[in-house]
Amino acid sequence: MGNPEISIVAPLYNEEQGFQSLIERITAILNSSALNIQVVLVNDGSTDNTPFLMQLLSDKDQRFKSVFLSRNHGHQIAVSAGMYHAGGDKAVMIIDGDLQDPPELIHSFYEKIKEGYDVVYAVRKNRKESFLMKTAYWLYYRIQRMVSNYNIPIDSGDFCMVSKRVRDIMVSMPEENRYLRGMRSWVGFKQYPFDYDRAERQAGEPKYSLKKLMELAFNGIFNFTHFPIKLIYRLGFFSISISVLYMIYLLTLRFSGSILPQGYITLIFSISFFSGAQLICLGLIGEYVFRTYNQVRQRPLFIIDKVIN
Repeated sequence: MGNPEISIVAPLYNEEQGFQSLIERITAILNSSALNIQVVLVNDGSTDNTPFLMQLLSDKDQRFKSVFLSRNHGHQIAVSAGMYHAGGDKAVMIIDGDLQDPPELIHSFYEKIKEGYDVVYAVRKNRKESFLMKTAYWLYYRIQRMVSNYNIPIDSGDFCMVSKRVRDIMVSMPEENRYLRGMRSWVGFKQYPFDYDRAERQAGEPKYSLKKLMELAFNGIFNFTHFPIKLIYRLGFFSISISVLYMIYLLTLRFSGSILPQGYITLIFSISFFSGAQLICLGLIGEYVFRTYNQVRQRPLFIIDKVIN
């Protein structure tokens, strides 16, 4: 098929139910486009028939490259593996396999790349999740923007198109706890927000559990801000300030002849408050130590089982 101009990267984890719809829509784009487009499908340790369907597809259509990871590495690592194997000379587009990200926007994104933008990221105007999830996402993105050292756009996910040079930089970044939308912002260059309405999942169940969402959220906070470190010494100053103010209060009562408060309640309050502050500080320090330990081991981000095409 020659060197592709654009690569589409789609991580898949147990997407058997929606696989055919995904391929039909992408194939329609490939057949109608004048561009030479490659599709990189990444099997992230699926336990259903997704790997079998991927192999059948790649065997009969050279435009589809199938990358099989040795186990489930997680969405961010699977996308990174797809970007590593993407051969697009001009740009790489990242979509989810559940069709919530419409692949038909590829030409609109590419027009912006040709205009000189290095990153075209999608901004969700509307979401189809529950009110509780919408509220949680809304709060998180704004808290992240408030504490981040970099301008990470709000209400944007991994759905995007990046130029080849941005792709090369992101692939070369060795960090293990990956937060791709933050890495994309950190790289810099000209970036363009593209508004779109996010569709409902076409089939299957959401793959991001609450635990995985929390891990992703922590990566977004710890990787791109020093706010947790600032929080530690702010807690220290706050604790000292409370202690000094309380001591002044007790001295005022003592010299004014008022009855001093009983020590039992004061002791319980002091122990509880300072113990809680110390545990928070130890937890934050432990989080950084653990992330540093994971990084210095220099294990590969992912292990490939096999690649077709």
